[in-house]
Amino acid sequence: MGGEIKSIYRLLLKEYGEQGWWPINRVYSPSFKKRKRTPEERLEIAVGAILTQNTSWENVEKALKNLRGAEALSREGLGKLTEKELATLVRPAGYYNMKAKKIREYLSYSGGITREGLLGVWGLGPETVDSILLYAYGQPMFVVDAYTKRILRRMGLCGEKAAYSEIQELFQKELKEDAALFNEYHALLVRHAKEHCRVKPVCEGCPLWGICRRGKGEKDKREKRGIM
Repeated sequence: MGGEIKSIYRLLLKEYGEQGWWPINRVYSPSFKKRKRTPEERLEIAVGAILTQNTSWENVEKALKNLRGAEALSREGLGKLTEKELATLVRPAGYYNMKAKKIREYLSYSGGITREGLLGVWGLGPETVDSILLYAYGQPMFVVDAYTKRILRRMGLCGEKAAYSEIQELFQKELKEDAALFNEYHALLVRHAKEHCRVKPVCEGCPLWGICRRGKGEKDKREKRGIM
């Protein structure tokens, strides 16, 4: 990689500062990644990780607000709901019937908090499981989402069809195994994807422009035309 992974992190941290992910009850706190989570926080993170599948975080927050309002954002509270009642409360997050079932499957899991174990739970894929392990339990698993793939693809660091494990390995091979670092890095990628590396990129003012494949290409063109 030639240090690109570390360079991206340094540039994004300089541009945006600490992000304070994972937000608990809509509060972002830089100190969150430095301490153990309470059982209540772990549950909220796990439920949020399931709800965020194929939707925006804004929609997830609406669903979580509904659960809080119904005093159901606890194991006891969720356990009292029927699957239909749960689906109604999480409706803002989309795919609500399916997500209600996934939440109930997660709640019924009694095995160890390991990647292999959680991947055996119906409805939990690598991104959801790694989010739970990293943000809820402080285990150093780098989360790869659509934002991560988009940024790395445009940086020229992975191909269009790169697998989840392939992209994850890029980070975990070059960075030290540190949950707090993985936490901050992933949050910064999310922020950057929303600020600049959108579906339609906003390249003006991008902190990664100097090392981005697109930025380098523009620079080469300008040099050939004698502009620089």
